Amino acid sequence: MKAVQVVGYGPDLLDDVRMAEVPAPEVTGPHDVIVRIGGAGVCRTDLHILEGQWAEKSGVALPCTIGHENAGWVAAVGSAVTGVAEGDKVIVHPLMTCGLCRACRAGDDVHCERSLFPGIDTAGGYAEYLKTSARSVVRLDDTLEPADVAALADAGLTAYHAAAKAARRLRPGDRCVVIGAGGLGHIGVQVLKALTAAELVVVDRNPEAVKLARSIGADHGVVADGDQVAQVLGLTGGQGAEVVVDFVGEGGATRDGVRMLRRAGDYHVVGYGENIDVPTIDIISSEINFIGNLVGSYTDLCELMVLAAQGRVRLHTTTYPLDRFRDALADLDAGRVRGRAILVP
Repeated sequence: MKAVQVVGYGPDLLDDVRMAEVPAPEVTGPHDVIVRIGGAGVCRTDLHILEGQWAEKSGVALPCTIGHENAGWVAAVGSAVTGVAEGDKVIVHPLMTCGLCRACRAGDDVHCERSLFPGIDTAGGYAEYLKTSARSVVRLDDTLEPADVAALADAGLTAYHAAAKAARRLRPGDRCVVIGAGGLGHIGVQVLKALTAAELVVVDRNPEAVKLARSIGADHGVVADGDQVAQVLGLTGGQGAEVVVDFVGEGGATRDGVRMLRRAGDYHVVGYGENIDVPTIDIISSEINFIGNLVGSYTDLCELMVLAAQGRVRLHTTTYPLDRFRDALADLDAGRVRGRAILVP
């Protein structure tokens, strides 16, 4: 089968990824599920992989197939699989988990002690087929198509996880600042709109991204052109927001974001790339909280699919044939993708 593989790491990202012919995955265990890929999301984490940021953490041997946002049709199942059958449309949770460790038994399977992460530390979905497990597949509603929802498997799931955590704090009349209205942020805005009555303020450098955010539920849009902190403070009575959800995490976003946060507020870190530099005395005196957000759980993905089937969360996508993977990666790297790029074999 065709698969897009990383063959090295370095600054010239597109020189280290190429199309290859590799053996198709096969069922070898009772809980295995083979998925024929209908759509694979192109994620900024894939760019970080090519840069080598994940090399030490993943320990993966090269060459390796990337792609961790996947959806498609079940092509084959192991002997113990009962939840799905051949031909079912499914979205794939990005982790393959054991189901037996303490985290899994507590429903916190994102912290499984023995998880595998296809596309990070084992073969992913920039390919025609993907091997996963019965614990990782969620059957799709008949109204949903794999290519339309594939990026919800990670970007959407991460955005949902952070937004759902933030929503537990937010009350009617509160304000929530969302930094970044791109691939993750535009999903986060929709989830927050579905789960909370808080007033949503979206900040992004791109006027088109701000326009998109307003069209999908944001109450206010602020273009980050230098006075974004002052604008947000003006919208929040000078106090700042009860919650800031930062989908950027680099380029000075955290510096500005902390200044947009009110006393005793929650700062959700989703995007990454820079350090948060805050004097500890400021954290103590204002009682602000910094909250990390990884990908969501299997249950989070099920809940997100309910919102998708109800039409309350929709992906804005641009599709590329699998053999145009370089165009998709280059467009993402250059900021030319509005919403999410999807590879379709």
